[in-house]
Amino acid sequence: MEFFRRFERKYQKYAIPNLMYYIIMMYAAGLVLWLMNPMIYYEYLSLDVGLVLRGQVWRLVTFLCYPPAFGSMQFTTVLLGVLALFVYYNLGQTLEHVWGSFRFNVFFFMGVLAQILAAFVGYFVFHQRWIMTTGYINTSIFLAFAMYYPDAQFLLFMVLPIKAKWLAIAECAVYLYDFLRGDAAVRAALAISLLNIIVFFVMTRNYKRYSPKEFARKQTFKREMKKGASGPAKILSPGKTRHRCAVCGRTELDGDNLEFRYCSKCEGSYEYCQDHLYTHKHVTKDMQEG
Repeated sequence: MEFFRRFERKYQKYAIPNLMYYIIMMYAAGLVLWLMNPMIYYEYLSLDVGLVLRGQVWRLVTFLCYPPAFGSMQFTTVLLGVLALFVYYNLGQTLEHVWGSFRFNVFFFMGVLAQILAAFVGYFVFHQRWIMTTGYINTSIFLAFAMYYPDAQFLLFMVLPIKAKWLAIAECAVYLYDFLRGDAAVRAALAISLLNIIVFFVMTRNYKRYSPKEFARKQTFKREMKKGASGPAKILSPGKTRHRCAVCGRTELDGDNLEFRYCSKCEGSYEYCQDHLYTHKHVTKDMQEG
């Protein structure tokens, strides 16, 4: 959306590069504290609105120390904790590489604000103390990764290979079950906690590609492919633009922040914008000849 593009151009200089590195350091500190004494987190660091209102405002930040994996002081806990830190660091780094530092910062901190908002709603609306952790933030990071890389494989129980999209579907099914079976408090907690992933993707989508003009460009490209065109040269306008996405037809004239790259897996010189570089269907010789 144009609003978000203007917001990005104005404030992108304040983005924290390599944000996930600092978050993982907080997770690691939380894991060490958990192994020393699990109650330290709940007594001094957790997001407890009742204690925040009594002056313990540091809890609005320190609740981020909650590690992705926890348990008793056993070797398996340490192993799973370290493995979880490694996995989430790579997920976050990948999203930052795809989106850029600013957009990943916005996504992550929207998740943080969602947890804080949920805790306050629970306290003032439902008169309950919801001790919010980083669980939903980590879930939103994984779901965002699965949207971009649905075929990426993970080792379930460190043995069984399974694609990210199936893990994401299973995760969503569990949350949907909890939402349908839970009371109003549970539904509110789930909805608010995962609000960042919905709001972020609504804010960052480019709705121009759904316009009649963009639809006509896509149809033109498909017709050229069926005619056996050797590439997108027939619909490019070298005298007017330098770049054009082979899927949606956007050029550098459609946005100052658009980026274009060639795909090394496509047969021919096909260029794509950042929205289609990782999501397009690779062009093969069979497609060109057909």
